[in-house]
Amino acid sequence: MTDLATRRRRTALFLFFLMPGLSISSWVTRTPDIRDQLGASTAQMGIVLFGLSVGSMLGVLSSGALVARFGTRPVMCAGTALVIVSMAVIGCGALWSSVPVVMAGLFLFGAGMGGGEVAVNIDGAEVEQITGRTVLPTLHGFFSLGTVVGASLGILCTAVGFPVHWHLTAIAVVTAAMFAHALRAIPHGVGRTRGTDPGTAEKSPRPAVLKDRRLLLIGGIVLTMALAEGAANDWLPLLMVDGHGMDPVLGSAVYAGFAAAMAIGRFGGGFFINRYGRAPVVRASALSAALGLAVVIFADNPLLAGAAVLLWGLGASLGFPLALSAAGDSGPDSAARVSLVAMIGYVAFLVGPPGLGFLGDHYGLRAAMTVVLVLVAVSVFLAPAVNAPREPKPPAPGPRPAPAGERLGRTDH
Repeated sequence: MTDLATRRRRTALFLFFLMPGLSISSWVTRTPDIRDQLGASTAQMGIVLFGLSVGSMLGVLSSGALVARFGTRPVMCAGTALVIVSMAVIGCGALWSSVPVVMAGLFLFGAGMGGGEVAVNIDGAEVEQITGRTVLPTLHGFFSLGTVVGASLGILCTAVGFPVHWHLTAIAVVTAAMFAHALRAIPHGVGRTRGTDPGTAEKSPRPAVLKDRRLLLIGGIVLTMALAEGAANDWLPLLMVDGHGMDPVLGSAVYAGFAAAMAIGRFGGGFFINRYGRAPVVRASALSAALGLAVVIFADNPLLAGAAVLLWGLGASLGFPLALSAAGDSGPDSAARVSLVAMIGYVAFLVGPPGLGFLGDHYGLRAAMTVVLVLVAVSVFLAPAVNAPREPKPPAPGPRPAPAGERLGRTDH
């Protein structure tokens, strides 16, 4: 049985995953309106998203050291606070038609999510080890659930013409209330490795971790599948509007369908993981995502492309959390391993998509997504890396050694 403190901690982690999902989908569904208020082209939107990239890089690259020094709780606290503030800042930038202010808001969002989410995953991996149950896919399912709720609200606000700045400010207020409730259940000291033991304070497990070939292959899976998710989160509404001629409301509805498919995959994935194992599920997920992306890129029928987004979402749903689970049990120093793989994932999730904007300006967003398609296809071949390492079998018992006299051919009659 799971004790009460662990159950409360797991519930709090659900909220810590829900909040960034709610936030990111809220501004993503309003990107057509924000673009119009800024008067920006696709390339200029890529530049606006560069603020997200810079903030993400700073957050992700500093998160491991911050968790090692202070533990997950203060890093989660600071990261989530930045995400909450970023919504209000982005809303103000849209109200003032100010590119620098929107970039600043995205910088805060990237820094907060890049740093805070690594810490949340480390905390979630420990809960998984404490309970002995698959937890991370469900935790990531709450991120996807947040994106469904946020996207649905975004569609409604877009349809009725609700001002972007009031919409995002309301999201900031709601997530602030969730944050205040959830923080109390998170324990101190999780993931902290520096300053706890004078004899090991200066030692870093990172060099040894970086030499682990299997862990790096797991990182490759995270990179490709996180990019598939991040590309949809940043570009899917505009991809449907500019690439397939949909109106903004329908483009946001397609994004909501993607988020719903992600949530279904993550909440229902535990059954398939327990039945078939990690590697077959990762392989099937990569194939599904690749098929969905291929149809979106190459099909000219908007309805067919919109339906294929569901395959894209289902396929992208489990790669990230499954790889994090595999990283956690891939060897010693579990926190350092999860931190490294999560950092790789969030670099791809938050930093990769803005680069697609520059490709999209030159070749179109549909053509730019071929980069994502190729990388996702690579995960099909990397899938075996997520299997748990096999323990060596004990040597089979052999025949009892003969007495020395018998080995020499002697007999004693």
